[in-house]
Amino acid sequence: MTLIKSISGIRGTIGGKVDQGLTPIDAVKFAAAYGTWVKNRNTGSKIKVVLGRDARISGQMISDLVVSTLIGLGIDVVNLGLSTTPTVEVAVPMENAHGGIILTASHNPKQWNALKLLNEKGEFISGADGEEVLSIAEAESFEFAEVDDLGKITVDDSYLQKHIDAILALPLVDKKAIEAANFSVVVDAVNSTGGIFVPALLKALGVKKTTEIYCDPTGHFPHNPEPLPEHLTDLAAKIKEVGADVGIVVDPDVDRLALVCEDGSMFGEEYTLVAVADYVLTHTPGATVSNLSSTRALRDVTEERGLLYSAAAVGEVNVVTKMKETNAVIGGEGNGGVIYPELHYGRDSLVGIALFLSHLALKKIKVSELRDSYPKYTISKNKIELTPEIDVDQLLMYMSVNYAHEEVDTTDGVKIYIGKEWVHLRKSNTEPIIRIYSESQNEQMANDLAERIILEIKALI
Repeated sequence: MTLIKSISGIRGTIGGKVDQGLTPIDAVKFAAAYGTWVKNRNTGSKIKVVLGRDARISGQMISDLVVSTLIGLGIDVVNLGLSTTPTVEVAVPMENAHGGIILTASHNPKQWNALKLLNEKGEFISGADGEEVLSIAEAESFEFAEVDDLGKITVDDSYLQKHIDAILALPLVDKKAIEAANFSVVVDAVNSTGGIFVPALLKALGVKKTTEIYCDPTGHFPHNPEPLPEHLTDLAAKIKEVGADVGIVVDPDVDRLALVCEDGSMFGEEYTLVAVADYVLTHTPGATVSNLSSTRALRDVTEERGLLYSAAAVGEVNVVTKMKETNAVIGGEGNGGVIYPELHYGRDSLVGIALFLSHLALKKIKVSELRDSYPKYTISKNKIELTPEIDVDQLLMYMSVNYAHEEVDTTDGVKIYIGKEWVHLRKSNTEPIIRIYSESQNEQMANDLAERIILEIKALI
């Protein structure tokens, strides 16, 4: 059993012993810590928190525990039930709530669940706030309400439509063009809440030909829920079988979007953000942001227009912070995470779908042709295992000095740009390894770059 406590929330496998897996006691303890943190920030106010969950099997159990704990603290709960991470993020400010919790382990398999924590803006809490929540949980410094002060629960299933309406109201979402394009779309929602939300969005956008696979929100994932090419063979086959224009796949909480071309080939998760950014920048020029481990293609698409691209440390909260600093019009992560601040500061597959289909409809080309219009890069992911006594920070510092003649970014580990290639070295916080991400024009060149860097690190050791 595994339980991971971090500044972004608590995540673990269901069952086992207390403090070793995500047991009911751990769920209650962490919900109580978060509720106490919210109350401490809003003394004298009647607190309201929005809650939503994905469809995983343990969701109802964890939801019942969390709701009861918050009510026990005297907090009112707006329960969206089966929802998505971006929908909860949208709902928090709409409800004038003081925070939000999403019960989801994102792309992790079905035995996992998690509490993801939001502030009053519907954005993930900061590192400092996360530390405070962890400290409250550790000290168990919470005080529950007396009977007359218990919170109330409101069940609200209206946010599916409210989220869709907010997307349709965006100036760059061109429903008329999407309708005219008469797209045929296949959707794989890995039997989670995307099976409810994505088809509803497509219908609202005017897509009349939608084929659904794995859209029954039972939480029994038919394949590994991370939207990687090796997990999307059924989707690719269905696209070719029905002659669809595009395949859409989302992860269980619908904050990561991957696309599959009309011929069954992968559009590439890294290129979801690139394509959406291309469309957004065409109509609203401005700055862009992605994390340091994302493809260079976004930088190319941005800088060829004479616009500012910035790289942020890995982690959604870091990307959002950099987007606000640079007033970026679009940003996100290479894992299929699109952040469009015109709607909200959070990864949102639904707005990503609407913007991508608008782009495709106006371009009037095939999805594979759109993919081929972008700079071609491939990322290789490797790691080097070290013995515990090795000073990883010192190793990374040596590497940055050795490549001082190149463009080097030390915001998050060490990223070295070598012409159009790059390599990103990051140490793990949980084990003695260095993660090595490298990108080049093809897989072989990316692997060769990684191998070269690994040999240099071994020589230093």
